[in-house]
Amino acid sequence: MSYTASESSTESTAPAQGGGFLDRYFKITERGSSVNREIRGGIATFIAMSYIVVLNPLVLGLGPDAAGNTLGVDRVAAMTALVAGVMTILMGVVAKAPFAIATGLGVNAFLAVTVATTPELTWPQVMGLVVWGGVLMFVLVLTGFRTAVFNAVPASLKTAIVVGIGLFIALIGFVNAGFVRRMPDDAHTTVPVSLGIGGHLIGWPTFTFVFTLLLMVALMVRNVKGGILIAVVAGTILAHILEAVVPSGSSTGSPTGWSLVVPESPTGLLSFPDLSLFGDAHPIQAVTQLGGMTAALLVFTILLSIFFDAMGTMVGLSHQAGMVKDGQIENVDRVLLVDAAGAVAGGLGSVSSNQIYVESSTGIAEGARTGLANVVTGTLFLLAMFITPLVQLVPFEAVAPAMVVVGFLMAKNVVHIDWEDWGIAVPAFLTFVVMPFTYSIADGIGAGFVSYVFIRVVQGRAKEIHPLMWIVGLAFVVFFSVGVIEGWMA
Repeated sequence: MSYTASESSTESTAPAQGGGFLDRYFKITERGSSVNREIRGGIATFIAMSYIVVLNPLVLGLGPDAAGNTLGVDRVAAMTALVAGVMTILMGVVAKAPFAIATGLGVNAFLAVTVATTPELTWPQVMGLVVWGGVLMFVLVLTGFRTAVFNAVPASLKTAIVVGIGLFIALIGFVNAGFVRRMPDDAHTTVPVSLGIGGHLIGWPTFTFVFTLLLMVALMVRNVKGGILIAVVAGTILAHILEAVVPSGSSTGSPTGWSLVVPESPTGLLSFPDLSLFGDAHPIQAVTQLGGMTAALLVFTILLSIFFDAMGTMVGLSHQAGMVKDGQIENVDRVLLVDAAGAVAGGLGSVSSNQIYVESSTGIAEGARTGLANVVTGTLFLLAMFITPLVQLVPFEAVAPAMVVVGFLMAKNVVHIDWEDWGIAVPAFLTFVVMPFTYSIADGIGAGFVSYVFIRVVQGRAKEIHPLMWIVGLAFVVFFSVGVIEGWMA
């Protein structure tokens, strides 16, 4: 079920043996990599996920809380880059894994749209709830519960998580590039999504995506070293040329425009970051303001989301990076511990929970196998605090093809699922289908876990269900019923 070097990287030659400090500490040669591969992979990961420095401020920085105060775009951008940089480097140095960390998009949207709109609740109190979620995550890791849950999951369900994340990554790539779009509300159709605009591929940004995707596939088929990164750079150059010759502008003003990042030459490169948000979170005030029951319900929702988002992502990336031996992920306890620290750090920095990023798969596909790649990615995030405009050099349309290609590599694992046993086949199917359809890794895992317990009971094979799967299945039933529970409490 694991990836080979030839499957997940365009470089097929074995790395040279080394004996320096970096090689020994990060086990670069042992994991079949090289310093050049790690640097290249670290850069590729940063390029793939640098958009969060632009997007997270738009999600969290503009919305007012109950007091009418906002976090501020500039402050959120600076703290997003700082926390992502520090936690990514920490993951690399402590867990020695090529799993970059940044603000999770699912949780930040939940905070902005649902939690922050709660009457009389302020942003510091909202972030205090995130801190509580991270603290509880720490407890679950230190007690071994989180690792035990991972070990209790049947092998085919773990494979389904890998496949689901692959499909999810590919969908994100298609949507980010505008290749797949949601049908407008006035379209008078029951079809939720369509190809391009009205079923047609229109606009130079879409052309850039298609060109970059075809180039990337061609380079990988020909086993060109650094094929993914080369294609992204080529796509970026093409995007800048096209925008200079035939301007398309932003998609907010025109459906044929660039998605979020318009390829333009940055101005005012250097700026001193405003880090005043750090330490603003008020965990205690959040509980006293909401009351114990309401606060517990919101913290539970946040906790379950970051718990299984991270676990699912870790499973997929670990198989892609070849870090799974005898069914166990190398340094899994350290990976989970740093991930839990990311949730706490994100809350303290007022930028929402930080977690392992699925876009790390781009760097792994480029050859990253060790924590050294994370050091490179994290350093680039720290530099982004001072030269934030640089992250706007690369449009989504040039990065999205890498996500589609990586999605293909991960989805190939579908052949390892036992399709003859309905008790595992149906939950596996629901796992990898619900993920992209709901745009949530946690929702897909929940659908798979709950259906697994249910079908095994129907089959009369309840004794085969691990005790922890009963607990997690029940937790997901509560998770999916939060809306009903909140209605009862209102």
